[in-house]
Amino acid sequence: MFNRDRWQEIFETIRKNKLRTFLSGFTVALGIFIFIILFGFGNGLKNQFQEYFLDDATNTIFLFPGKTSKPYNGFKSNRNIEFKNDDIADIKEQFPFFLEYITPRISRAAVVKYKNEFDNYSTRAVGPAHQFAEKTIMMKGRFINESDITDKSKYAVIGRLVARDLFKQENPLGKFIDVGNSVFKVIGVFQDDGGDREERYIYIPYTTRQLLEKSNDKVDQIILAFKPQIGHSGSVVFERKLREFLKKKKSIAPDDPNGIYIRNVADQLKQNQQFANVLQLIVTFVGLGTLIAGIIGISNIMVFVVKERTKELGIRKALGATPRSVIQMILQESIFITTISGFVGLLIGVFVLQSIGETLKDYFIKNPYIDTTTALFATVILIIFGGIAGYIPAKRAARIKPIVALRDE
Repeated sequence: MFNRDRWQEIFETIRKNKLRTFLSGFTVALGIFIFIILFGFGNGLKNQFQEYFLDDATNTIFLFPGKTSKPYNGFKSNRNIEFKNDDIADIKEQFPFFLEYITPRISRAAVVKYKNEFDNYSTRAVGPAHQFAEKTIMMKGRFINESDITDKSKYAVIGRLVARDLFKQENPLGKFIDVGNSVFKVIGVFQDDGGDREERYIYIPYTTRQLLEKSNDKVDQIILAFKPQIGHSGSVVFERKLREFLKKKKSIAPDDPNGIYIRNVADQLKQNQQFANVLQLIVTFVGLGTLIAGIIGISNIMVFVVKERTKELGIRKALGATPRSVIQMILQESIFITTISGFVGLLIGVFVLQSIGETLKDYFIKNPYIDTTTALFATVILIIFGGIAGYIPAKRAARIKPIVALRDE
């Protein structure tokens, strides 16, 4: 029940001992504040790792040609490996169980013009499946299709920022742009969650790029996707079989690490998620350490407080105060200070996270946050232990006989 006289005594004690009260409250608030900041930073690190893979589908595998470092099968070392259209057809034929889709990519830089507007942009000559590999979102029109590949059409799909730069408020669909002195018709405008850089690309059919480059059939890289149902372990097997197949076809030594490079997004994602989880676990342990330090701090302060008030407590007992009332008074004071300080630390911590969140991107921390349940749980735990920290010395003090307490200096 609410005891007005007891609360008046508590406030009077706090008023007379401002420094002691401040130190007690500061210890609690600081523990909660540091825990929230560190836990939020841990979540920010995980967000950054996840965003790194946001631009690509998580079941994609990238194949890059390299340069051999060992002689093999009559070929000298330092031989440049090239991918061609028939490599794509052979992969389709050899791996139907694993393969979901495949597309080549040929990257070139070009000056792109429309009327009086022009700028330098990167073009990507690709197949229709590239839309799924890069998670391209069509805003207007359509993406490149199989007919465009077969007909070697001079069509272009431009990024949102390309459309903004060149066309301003004009609708780009059906308009013609000059891409490196070749005229292309705009058939679509796309956006990409990967960021502004991704929205400055221009996509054209890869067969059209090959036609413009003296009808060759070379491609810069091959992007493919494994069927999601085979999972991460299946993708690792697929990656190994792909490496073996291409090394055999291109006459690359089996132990040559440089002839072909393979980037398995699923494998990288798993490794980075594990790393991010370990980082968050470390940060969480450090945060818990600050909570424990706060608990120890408030415990030490409460022991000192009770020791300091031994004579006062003896007088109260001599005047008829029961051990229970003595314990309740000290316990209420401890819980009151811990509760107020804990929620102050909580609010300040959440406010700081929200305030500095956008400024931490350069430090590999994106949108740091702490969910309400975790924050409240940590605060309640500290309040509970703050109560225990007050209860233990209070119970000990309540057992002291008044005559002993009055002699204690």
